[in-house]
Amino acid sequence: MSIKVEDYYAPDTFKRMKAFADTQETPFVVIDTQMIAQAYDDLRAGFEFAKVYYAVKANPAVEIIDLLRDKGSNFDIASIYELDKVMGQGVTPDRISYGNTIKKARDVRYFYEKGVRLYATDSEADLRNIAKAAPGSKVYVRILTDGSTSADWPLSRKFGCNPDMALDLLILAKQLGLVPYGVSFHVGSQQRDIDVWDSAIAKVKVIFDRLKTEDGITLQMINMGGGFPANYIQRTNSLETYAQEIIRFLKEDFGDDLPEIILEPGRSLIANAGVLVSEVVLVARKSRTSVERWVYTDVGKFSGLIETTDESIKFPVWTEKKGEDEEVVIAGPTCDSADIMYENYKYGLPLNLASGDRLYWFSTGAYTTSYSAVEFNGFPPLKSFYL
Repeated sequence: MSIKVEDYYAPDTFKRMKAFADTQETPFVVIDTQMIAQAYDDLRAGFEFAKVYYAVKANPAVEIIDLLRDKGSNFDIASIYELDKVMGQGVTPDRISYGNTIKKARDVRYFYEKGVRLYATDSEADLRNIAKAAPGSKVYVRILTDGSTSADWPLSRKFGCNPDMALDLLILAKQLGLVPYGVSFHVGSQQRDIDVWDSAIAKVKVIFDRLKTEDGITLQMINMGGGFPANYIQRTNSLETYAQEIIRFLKEDFGDDLPEIILEPGRSLIANAGVLVSEVVLVARKSRTSVERWVYTDVGKFSGLIETTDESIKFPVWTEKKGEDEEVVIAGPTCDSADIMYENYKYGLPLNLASGDRLYWFSTGAYTTSYSAVEFNGFPPLKSFYL
């Protein structure tokens, strides 16, 4: 398996990132903010009519928050801690959605007191908490979608409810003095099957129509979540193709008079802009006759690569070493047998790879620093730099 830098980064961009990386001690991730800015512009160009709410969980760095704030982005927030961080950077509450459906009543009150008036929900208990702690606010109900088989990082089952329950919740929201504002869904992170959006939008259309005709409730918004792809080993369609198809699905169901559309990108904005740099700690074999080498690096599942769990996200791994490749197992440095990134999916690395050599993990700007453990085995959190 041969990874080509030019398939992931413009030559000048990677040259700049690597020049900086050469001055730092591993492990760390270096992120090019110009690539993030371009990704945001591309998304806005593809969905001109949509509002973008950046999913802060993907990477909560203030450098990214500031960049997207200045470009006009809104923000999807999951906790009071993210809220404080984003508002601390000058983001006003009208640009914030509390997108987590699992939240304490006192946290809802905290958001409300800060001025936030847009809330996600998917259960009666949560909806009643919102009614008490954030009276008069807008709510949107998240529905279950079926994208688990085609998304690299599925988000099914834990979040969302059946469409019939969504109808009940939106009716109850009105009864409780809230504004039944819309419906949301998430087709799964790194979703490769664009048709999944078609079925999700069709479910939303049924909810819109039934509420309007049977209950006199006119919904105003569809939150389509994230799911747009990053550039990993397994390639996907272009963002332009996603946009063209999804807009076609929307117009087939809603015509030209579309409701307000919200997007919540995280991975697609941030991932491609990052390069995680690690050092080979050891290269070893398990027996004299073993044909398989184990490559241990100073970064692993607990220091930023948790999305390699079940080998779900397959990051491109590049090294300057050249020569004949051999299949390897790639594992992290900690005293935990789960800290193996790739064993079944066979990565090839040069036979002459040795301790002290560097591995460059491409497309690692998202869900690396935010997933990094605080002090497992005493290792510090993953360092990050923004160019």
